[in-house]
Amino acid sequence: MHHEAAMPSQVRHSAARPLDGVRGIPHAAPCPWLTSGARGGHDGTVSTNSTSPSHETIPSEDPPGQPGEETGHDRSRGHGYSGHSHSHSGPLDLEAGEVRRVRIVLGVIVGTLVLATVVGLFALWPGKSSLIGSRSFTAEGGSVGKATITSTDLSGCQSSVSALTEVNGVKPEEFAKGHVCARITEGEGKGLVMPVQLVGEPRKLAHAGDRLVVLYSPQAILSGSPYSFIDYHRRLPVGALTIVYLVLVVAVAGRKGVLSVLGLLVATGVLAFFMIPALLSGSHPLAVTLVGSMAMMLAAVYVAHGVSIRTTTALLGTVAGIVLTVLLALWGTDAAHLTGDVDETARLLASRTHIDLQTLLTCGMVIAGLGVLNDVTITQASSVWELHAANPLLSRTRLFTGGMRIGRDHIASTVYTLAFAYAGTALPLILAASLMDRAVLDTMLSGEIAEEIVRTLISSIGLVLAIPATTAIAAALCRVTPVLDD
Repeated sequence: MHHEAAMPSQVRHSAARPLDGVRGIPHAAPCPWLTSGARGGHDGTVSTNSTSPSHETIPSEDPPGQPGEETGHDRSRGHGYSGHSHSHSGPLDLEAGEVRRVRIVLGVIVGTLVLATVVGLFALWPGKSSLIGSRSFTAEGGSVGKATITSTDLSGCQSSVSALTEVNGVKPEEFAKGHVCARITEGEGKGLVMPVQLVGEPRKLAHAGDRLVVLYSPQAILSGSPYSFIDYHRRLPVGALTIVYLVLVVAVAGRKGVLSVLGLLVATGVLAFFMIPALLSGSHPLAVTLVGSMAMMLAAVYVAHGVSIRTTTALLGTVAGIVLTVLLALWGTDAAHLTGDVDETARLLASRTHIDLQTLLTCGMVIAGLGVLNDVTITQASSVWELHAANPLLSRTRLFTGGMRIGRDHIASTVYTLAFAYAGTALPLILAASLMDRAVLDTMLSGEIAEEIVRTLISSIGLVLAIPATTAIAAALCRVTPVLDD
């Protein structure tokens, strides 16, 4: 009559006992494979002994069906009645020799990349043959100085204005339209208040107190003013923004922020002291770009994020993205017949150097995508590691699929990030092209606009392909490391 009393004590105890004690399984999220694999008999119940708790079956920590891994039933046969439990340091319980082999393989790959980069730096280093600074900025007798605007009209320098208008025969009212009064603070005529030629948009933005960079040309006295506007002096606002940026990065990111800034400085040094001089010295642009990109990525990844298997995974994903971007850029520039000769700056560069503008365009596509490429690979590798840390029982397949769900969000965001970045930079060009009475498609596929579209598409394709590559590498490597790699 009392079925509960007729139930064997072993089964009754088993049915009432939860599976909270299984390491790695959250209390509120039971795993289906755990309940099917953790059994002491063939009826699906967990076999325990009410009088001897130490003799309970140890459930499996891994899903069944993984190659080379024991199922829960196999473990129960081998260890279930041994009278003790095991403490595992990782989800796979890999032998030290196997872990060592993985690290050796990664070390060989990274060492090869480092060695190739160092050899490339030595082989392509420009030395003293660079053309940097080889062209004079001013005409003979000219010099660059600085000045501060005292007034936007000529009331503050009437004596100088009168002398200049008498020499060149210009009417004072005409002279006033293109000049402001400014005190020379550095360079030829320091301390004098002189009229400075300032026209166009810079004149509309001018206010008393603004600091200018001016060009002194004594030959211009007969045709106008010896002082002419070059640019605004921007050291103070740009320096202030730089300080604010550095303080915020360090305050928010702490040690990681300091290391990231250091990595940025190293990468900038590679660009300024190797890539630009090497390109101007006549070295092959593609070779310089590949070597320089590898040097910048090695610095950015390892200096900012430290040396670990996680950061090595991101580096390998970045390398894969660079290779894909180079191949796509080579094909895209040739197939679309992009020459790189689209503006006066490119034509001036071609006239004074022996640089192939089409190859230089290819290199620009690679460099343009480096920052975002490194960002997505680092983030993607960290995402897979965090998934592994949250549930060490996940298989490589589950890690890959989970990582790709995060990666799809990365893909969606990076696609319009690059597109909007170009649209914002080239807004004047787009507006000017829109004024033409021409089909929209023809306008978008012409000249400089076509170059930027192809650049954006190639960079985006490289990013999209780098995400699954990085995710696959991370899913394969994170399970052979401790849960907390850092």
